[in-house]
Amino acid sequence: MDTSSPARSPEPRRNVSLEEMDRQSVFHPNTNLRQFAHGDLGDPVIVSHAEGIRIGDQKGNRWIDGFAALWCVNVGYGRREIADALHAQAVGMAYYHAHAGHSSEPVIRLTDRVLRMAPPGMSKIFWGLQGSDAHETQVKIAWYCSNVRGKPAKKKIIARQRAYHGLTIMSGSLSGLPHFHRAFDLPLGPVRHTMAPYFYWRDDREMSEADYARHCAAELDRLIEVEGPETVAAFIAEPVMGVGGILPPPEGYWPLVQDVLRKHDVLLIVDEVVTGFGRLGADFASQIYGIQPDMMTISKGLTSGYFPLAGSVIGERVWRVLEQGSGIYGPFAHGFTYAAHPLGAAVAMANLDIIEREGLVANAHAMGAYLNERLRATFAGHDMVGEVRGAGLLACVEFVADKRTRKRFDPALKVGPRLAAACRANGLILRPLPDGDMLGFSPPLIVTHADVDEIVERCRAAVAGEVDKLVREGAWRPPLN
Repeated sequence: MDTSSPARSPEPRRNVSLEEMDRQSVFHPNTNLRQFAHGDLGDPVIVSHAEGIRIGDQKGNRWIDGFAALWCVNVGYGRREIADALHAQAVGMAYYHAHAGHSSEPVIRLTDRVLRMAPPGMSKIFWGLQGSDAHETQVKIAWYCSNVRGKPAKKKIIARQRAYHGLTIMSGSLSGLPHFHRAFDLPLGPVRHTMAPYFYWRDDREMSEADYARHCAAELDRLIEVEGPETVAAFIAEPVMGVGGILPPPEGYWPLVQDVLRKHDVLLIVDEVVTGFGRLGADFASQIYGIQPDMMTISKGLTSGYFPLAGSVIGERVWRVLEQGSGIYGPFAHGFTYAAHPLGAAVAMANLDIIEREGLVANAHAMGAYLNERLRATFAGHDMVGEVRGAGLLACVEFVADKRTRKRFDPALKVGPRLAAACRANGLILRPLPDGDMLGFSPPLIVTHADVDEIVERCRAAVAGEVDKLVREGAWRPPLN
């Protein structure tokens, strides 16, 4: 195998387009590397401007961003007040570390503010940069607590199939989507997965939501019993599953799950990375579903993507164990160079000011209900739509080959990505969710009734055009009446 690469000139490239320079030098995440490198995926989209809920590229294309980038630009693009806060903090004191008791005013004020917003019983926040490293921190804390409590065998972490918690080594192991595992020797040994609360695909179609919730809780209980409660440290879950299909929990799910965890002395890590800071019409989804976390992970909407920042929020009962551990092990030996970054804290404070001042949590509640209502009215009766579901400003339309029998499309057809591409060609960015044929919606919290109407209409027109193509290709046939 030839591992040599072309020699690079010390001079900047001349007469090379930005697109080609990108192709020759940038390693893109979640991209088919060979196809991209050879131009089979077309040119990279070089986003050059953005305002409100719309983005544009250097070629003059414009799109409604129906997914808030990656679930995160909650206050929309182009917020000058956030840029001003970043600038003011950078001029005054851009960075100092948080190790060995050092701090900064914006970090202190942000921590106090978020804890006052959080569910009862939350005590401290360890600040990192993104959800993935926050979940790494939570797992290390769970393991540390087991050691402090004299339970060294209690190290397994149970996550759920279809879950998404990140793509670092441990957070990728926690994620329950196989295509994120197979080329990387994941998941790691201490991780186990239980069933996802995917009500639409339940085996028994006669089962009610309440019965299905009991079934899910019983499966979790069974898994803990099989593994041995003395070996299970924590259970991690999103209040509403995101990447795995935008799956609201079935009725009664969370109280039952928490009963199982208390029975077996298993910590609850709640992943609020997507659902926190207003996405579901409340500060945190835990408050909607009656969830009391032992630990909680936050990011994304915390800064609306204007600066990388994440937090591992720690409950009081876990904190007491951590304090006890310092008497055994000395200083808590974990941290990052950029932990508790003052620029991130300043941005987060400005972002939360906007959310509070403009009533965006209430707007997300109202517009989320309207978005889901409009999607159901538009798609629920479609012959190719199995389910329309959502919670707050999260929504999903799932497509199937036969809705009467719940028959899936052949994965080789890539129906979900095709529909998302058709929406993009019609000026709307939605996300095709993996391991199924689904379009996910997660617009900025600033959307209006008119915005929602335009999003749904652009999606409807794009889907209609692509369905016609599938029919002409013989890939799908409408059912006979």
